[in-house]
Amino acid sequence: MKSGASRDRNTTEVLPQHKFDYRLLDAYLHQHLPGFGTEPETKLTVAQYRSGQSNPTFHLQKGFRAYVLRKKPPGLLLPKAHKIDREFKVQKALFSIGFPVPKPLLYCSDPSVIGTEFYVMEHVQGRIFRDFTIPGVSQAERSAIYVAVIEILAQLHSLNIQSLQLEGYGRGVGYCKRQVSTWTKQYQAAAHQDIPAMNQLSDWLMKNLPDNDNEENLIHGDFKLDNIVFHPKESRVVAVLDWELSTIGHPLSDLAYLSMFYFWPRTASVGNQSHQFQENIGIPSMEELISIYCRCRGINSNLPNWNFFLALSYFKMAGITQGIYNRYLLGNNASENSFQYANTVQPLAETGLRLSKRSFSTALPQTNTARQLFVQTRTGQEVLIRVKQFMKQHILPVEKEVIEFCVQNENSVDKWKKPLVIDKLKEMAKAEGLWNLFLPAISGLTQVDYAFIAEETGKCFFAPDIFNCQAPDTGNMEVLHLYGSEKQKQEWLEPLLQGSIASCFCMTEPDVASSDATNIECSIQRDGDSYIINGRKWWSSGAGNPKCKIAIVMGRINNKSELRHKQHSMILVPINTPGVEIIRPLTVFGYLDNLHGGHFEIHFNQVRVPATNLILGEGRGFEIAQGRLGPGRIHHCMRTIGLAERALQIMCERANQRVAFKKKLYSHEVIAHWIAESRIAIEQIRLLTLKTALSIDTLGSAGTKKEIAMIKVAAPRAVCKIIDRAIQVCGGAGISQDYPLAIMYALARTLRIADGPDEVHLSAVAKMELRDQAQSLRAKL
Repeated sequence: MKSGASRDRNTTEVLPQHKFDYRLLDAYLHQHLPGFGTEPETKLTVAQYRSGQSNPTFHLQKGFRAYVLRKKPPGLLLPKAHKIDREFKVQKALFSIGFPVPKPLLYCSDPSVIGTEFYVMEHVQGRIFRDFTIPGVSQAERSAIYVAVIEILAQLHSLNIQSLQLEGYGRGVGYCKRQVSTWTKQYQAAAHQDIPAMNQLSDWLMKNLPDNDNEENLIHGDFKLDNIVFHPKESRVVAVLDWELSTIGHPLSDLAYLSMFYFWPRTASVGNQSHQFQENIGIPSMEELISIYCRCRGINSNLPNWNFFLALSYFKMAGITQGIYNRYLLGNNASENSFQYANTVQPLAETGLRLSKRSFSTALPQTNTARQLFVQTRTGQEVLIRVKQFMKQHILPVEKEVIEFCVQNENSVDKWKKPLVIDKLKEMAKAEGLWNLFLPAISGLTQVDYAFIAEETGKCFFAPDIFNCQAPDTGNMEVLHLYGSEKQKQEWLEPLLQGSIASCFCMTEPDVASSDATNIECSIQRDGDSYIINGRKWWSSGAGNPKCKIAIVMGRINNKSELRHKQHSMILVPINTPGVEIIRPLTVFGYLDNLHGGHFEIHFNQVRVPATNLILGEGRGFEIAQGRLGPGRIHHCMRTIGLAERALQIMCERANQRVAFKKKLYSHEVIAHWIAESRIAIEQIRLLTLKTALSIDTLGSAGTKKEIAMIKVAAPRAVCKIIDRAIQVCGGAGISQDYPLAIMYALARTLRIADGPDEVHLSAVAKMELRDQAQSLRAKL
């Protein structure tokens, strides 16, 4: 199964002890495996993978179709080992949710076919690196490969066992104790000589079990670099292999097992594990990998009992190598160099014993990381993990499909309809409780919690819609939640929260400079038990959505005696009210934004609605606007950070793939500087966004006006620059539908105008800064 781009290097002729009747296998697969017999005249060829140390693995070729077969080894086996039915079960569960594993095709429990049980899976083409130093790639790619590995491990450990229907797959609680006991027994059953270090290490592990030996996560059990297939050209995991030792247990055992190469002893060199770890070759430090893992899972990076898990990993590896050598002695091992493992058990055990006595600080030296400064609640951490998982598994894989739908339907009569996959994803998100995350009263999340979540959803232009966290509905729901009457909440807020209807917000006008909102002229006049609305609005976002049923309209009440900011009100206007005329959609850089319901010019001609539709009271429009726009503005900024991260990722991937003037793009200094400047800018705006979020949590929107205004200027400006650089690196592809960059740029550039242009916010910041400086000076005097 450990197949790469070159089959010849990874396979050999089937070893004598593993030979079986190919004709019986061919006949069986022809009968039971759909698609296998489409080329009956072609011969089935079988080759054995060199790296199969436990369950022999074979490459099957039938015409143009390639498969991989895993079977039990022949002969006398250790108890509870080589359970290939478990491998098939877990791969089937993981494949069903989109986790990268080869597609399992067929399980056969009948030993009469090839002598043992076996299963067949799809062959995954890609790269496998058996040397952890990954020679032949750049430092940047080497680093990206390790980051991809650690992220996929964090994703695995974030999966829900119940959703996978793997309850009972392992006992979970008490995993560490069982591991020590199991591997002690396995070692003793296979030992060919007395090794004191193994006995000492076994005793130490049993006496120093972690207090929290109650974790219940799906773990791989043998998670290391050569069990992972990477995309042929990208630093992306396409398959995780060899699930023989998978179970329910403590996730740190996988993380420590992966980290063994940092301490690998020279005297335990076999095959490709002959290099010691060297600095400055592009491999992240152990602390960096742990930090990435913990960030992805939302847990503290200062891991307790890390020395225990490292020592356990070496004890387990020593037991595995002893088993390999024992199978060599019995004549049923698949590896050509199995005899060499006799000399590896002792140095591995001695290394584990040394690590057991070391104290580790797994946290990175720096302390000013965003997640340490701005702490999420436990609920926030859990929701973030689930949102990340949902994004990777369900949303990002269909992004191109959604873009193509929007492009193809832009000029059709159905241009405001959404692709079916959107509604399907919304149903899934709602079922998982990932719904209305923006509203603290509903979600239980703080603004700091939501900042990290909104950043994640911002990585895809339609993701907020999937979680019912899209503008303008979020702002309208906040208005109704904060200021609506009970009747208004029941009639409009509840269906908006359910996602059964959508809304639009009508404030900006074509005939006045709406950057000064006191210019708004649309009139709202009292007439008995009703109000009559007359005026022209535009940039009314979402009005094209077939589900749009209600508009919040801001207009002027005829009361010249009041102050300028007391002359406007907000009122609810059902879209189907007589006199509401939807004139035309407006494009944004040529885009209709048909997925989100567009941006429309709407005229209100003698529109009459009940007086009970007025929100909060006459003349309180700006009071409502401030309550609505404060959170709305920072939510936009949170999402743009996700846009920036995505753009930078695309920039780096493209710079690593393309060659110009005989060297990779990232080797050109100007592009290297763009990458560096983009990372610096992202970290800066993230910190200001989080500071603003924390201030809203503690002081409210009214007490955070200055920070909201600052980030509303800083974030869209910085993100526009980053996306522009990514477009430049991608060239023509960057402005095509093949990449999301053009849509991302349109969104980011629009934010420099939406909810108040940069210049208005800069004036507000200057005014507040001058006031603060004056107050500071008076305090000193």
